[in-house]
Amino acid sequence: MKLQELLRGLTYTFENTDGKVLSDREEIESAQETWVSDVVNDSRKLSEGCLFICISGMKSDGHDYAAEAVRKGAAAILISHDVNVMEEAAQTGNHPVLIRVPDTRYAMAFVSAAWYGHPAERMKLIGVTGTKGKTTTTYMIRSILERAGIRTGLIGTIETLYEGHSIPSANTTPESIVLQKTFRDMADCGVQAVVMEVSSQALKLHRTQGFVFDLGIFTNLSPDHIGEGEHKDFDEYLECKSRLFRQCRVGIVNGDDPHCDMILEGSTCEVERYGTGDGSDLAADNISLVHTPGELGVQFDVHGLVEMHAHVPAPGRFSVYNALCAIAVCRHFGVDASDIGRALAGIHVKGRIEMVKVSDSFTLLIDYAHNAMALESLLTTLREYHPHRLVTAFGCGGNRDRNRRFEMGEVSGRLSDLSIITSDNPRFEKPLDIIADILTGIQPTGGAYVEIPDRKEAIAYAIDHGEPGDIIILAGKGHEDYQEICGVKYPMDERVLIAEILQERKTEQ
Repeated sequence: MKLQELLRGLTYTFENTDGKVLSDREEIESAQETWVSDVVNDSRKLSEGCLFICISGMKSDGHDYAAEAVRKGAAAILISHDVNVMEEAAQTGNHPVLIRVPDTRYAMAFVSAAWYGHPAERMKLIGVTGTKGKTTTTYMIRSILERAGIRTGLIGTIETLYEGHSIPSANTTPESIVLQKTFRDMADCGVQAVVMEVSSQALKLHRTQGFVFDLGIFTNLSPDHIGEGEHKDFDEYLECKSRLFRQCRVGIVNGDDPHCDMILEGSTCEVERYGTGDGSDLAADNISLVHTPGELGVQFDVHGLVEMHAHVPAPGRFSVYNALCAIAVCRHFGVDASDIGRALAGIHVKGRIEMVKVSDSFTLLIDYAHNAMALESLLTTLREYHPHRLVTAFGCGGNRDRNRRFEMGEVSGRLSDLSIITSDNPRFEKPLDIIADILTGIQPTGGAYVEIPDRKEAIAYAIDHGEPGDIIILAGKGHEDYQEICGVKYPMDERVLIAEILQERKTEQ
């Protein structure tokens, strides 16, 4: 592909390998005609004739590999600041075109879209942003659309999912060059719609530039992802989330969230609101809890843009909001209310309030809640079901902010009847050191607790000591199927551990 086709819509200047800006018309036209055989942002994938995009990351700067790109025969190099490649160009005789842009990440999104043939234009795109609920909502939407016969891809925290493919995720929202390749693969497989989680980091780093979402979704907002390597403060976090609504045609937003109006400031899209309050275009009322053997759920009536009754096998008020959002989205695809209702009634999302049947007398569930905010929301919701006891087994990740451990300990001690403190992903820390920090948070609450560092033993303890009417939560791992210890990820799926424990108990009888 010619360079000018990849750079269409971008502001840039061409430079020689000596750093001189090209100004002669013939030189510029010659540069534009440069043929590119591949587009890469990873120095390990450099090849002759490629366009190498220099990305500044947390740990390294792609500009430091520009000289290597010259040695490997790159045809062009995309830069945002000076690189020293004169010596390599002289030695190798390779004089690639240097393309200077204000921001290589922003440019990469447009270059990647062009390289893969603008695949997003072949599908309907749904982007979901917010602090909580993104994963569950995307699975709800995909389930409804698939049931209606619409071939739907999903991209998110757990996996990328489409037409028989399930690819574990490295990031909630992939880097733009990976995202565009995924779009291309999906489109080539006949996918008609894509629903994807759009993280604040993705919006900050321009991963979703280069295309327009048909629908942009806002679930809710609360302080999170603030700190080194993420967002400097809540204002930046909010501003990044708001960018989605300048990149979509229709915005569907949680009108009950207090930050909703701020999220919409500067938006360029049509807006629909869902919620339980006045002014909602799609509203839920007559909300009631469902507690039957093996299920904690919720049911409610829907009015406004869609009229229906909904039953969702997931607990709490946030399940109402997630379902309302999914209903609002699927209305735009012409899905019948009865089909929406049947799909919602069968929703199950791995690691998100996931029920695992172990007993007829108590309920056990797995959830990804791995910080204080998520755990408090979960435990507060489960309290509404008036359990005999609320039992929480959890740990905290190593090599992360220690304050999270104090905070999670405080939340569990305050809201649980029993906390079972165990190991999560200790990484390069000692599990007992992490547990000691959790105890610092839990002990002032006076909440009952036990320490069982081995996670399988902790789960076995929870099951063996379950009492009628208990709700037992295994928090923190969710969909993860590994435990990271000293840089190695060892297989560990809580569902497998539960099955092993039940089989061991059966054998012991």
